[in-house]
Amino acid sequence: MRPKSRTWLLAGALLLAHTVQAAPFRDDMAQRTQACTACHGEQGRAGPDGYYPRLAGKPAGYLYHQLLHFRDGRRHYGLMTRMVDVLSDAYLMDIARHFAALQVPYPPPAPPASPPPPAVLERGRALALQGDAAQGVPACVQCHGRTLTGALPDVPGLLGLPADYLSAQLGGWRTGQRRAHAPDCMARIVQRLSDRDAHAVVSWLASQPVPADPRPAPARPPLPAEWADLRCGRAPEPEVAR
Repeated sequence: MRPKSRTWLLAGALLLAHTVQAAPFRDDMAQRTQACTACHGEQGRAGPDGYYPRLAGKPAGYLYHQLLHFRDGRRHYGLMTRMVDVLSDAYLMDIARHFAALQVPYPPPAPPASPPPPAVLERGRALALQGDAAQGVPACVQCHGRTLTGALPDVPGLLGLPADYLSAQLGGWRTGQRRAHAPDCMARIVQRLSDRDAHAVVSWLASQPVPADPRPAPARPPLPAEWADLRCGRAPEPEVAR
């Protein structure tokens, strides 16, 4: 290497070191959750491969419950479990509230490699908006809000998620790899869905754009009499924030 080249290399290394040293240490949740955004994308916008879902803007109660599920063994993914297994309930809620407060734009839905037939999309639309009482399957909007963007305090939105991720979650509930606090309403519903209907509703949900206002509804819609026995368990919020 020529002397001039070594000089430029040394100058570049010194500049990089100065830049790294000059980065402020804020000790805020944005810095503390960099381990989360390394997989879930900047500001929790979602990972690039669709495997790591969006965190930004989801109800804090939902995010809190998922962190508890990973820590306590109701959901199974070793990397997540190792990251949260030593964290307190209060600190998990702090993380959940941080991401819930981030309102960042959604990208448009990605077109599928093989577009589903219109009949499949129509069946998915009917299940999402109307349900199928004969099979004991309520409409998705019954819990996830009229616009399917979720409902406070702990129901997630279903739009803006890739079909592969949605399918994996339904499969996880069906096989017991994903569970929630008892009574686990989603586990009951998924067991009533045929493979064909699960594919249809996932295909339709993944094809829908996110509304201009993606915020979750203030509360779940009231349950009609026919679904009066549909109850979803939840954990109490921690009493003292860390």
